[in-house]
Amino acid sequence: METTPAIPGLDREETEAWRALIGVTVWLPAALDLQLQRDSGITHFEYGVMSALVHQTNQAMRMKELARVTNSALSRLSKVIDRLTAQGWIERLPDPDDGRVTQAVLTRAGRRKVATATPGHISTVRALVFDRITPEQARDMRATLDAIIEAAGPDGACVHRKR
Repeated sequence: METTPAIPGLDREETEAWRALIGVTVWLPAALDLQLQRDSGITHFEYGVMSALVHQTNQAMRMKELARVTNSALSRLSKVIDRLTAQGWIERLPDPDDGRVTQAVLTRAGRRKVATATPGHISTVRALVFDRITPEQARDMRATLDAIIEAAGPDGACVHRKR
């Protein structure tokens, strides 16, 4: 009979750090969503989708890749793209390299929407995060979060793995 090795529990410092991380993952997205909905009439997820597109050279991405980078199921992304298309901010077009594949393409109106939403979003990010920490803490935060994203992000294994 195979036995599973015991996994050590979290020590006090790890427990507190974990609780803080969970608090950030719960409360920060909610605060960002509230600001964007109030000021721009879009959700944080919709902003993230359009922002991902605006940073592409041709403001276009294959739907499957956009779902990956936004950590979304393709069905959820498709519904959001439908809403953004109805607003005139995104178009669905065949991929020029493979007509069987659909791309989401940010329209001129979509670029304007992102441009008008961004200052308020950045102001909120600054007030909630960067005005509260030092530049050194910001560098440490980035290094810490990059390590977590490497393990859990779209290219990570999302499972236990040895370093």
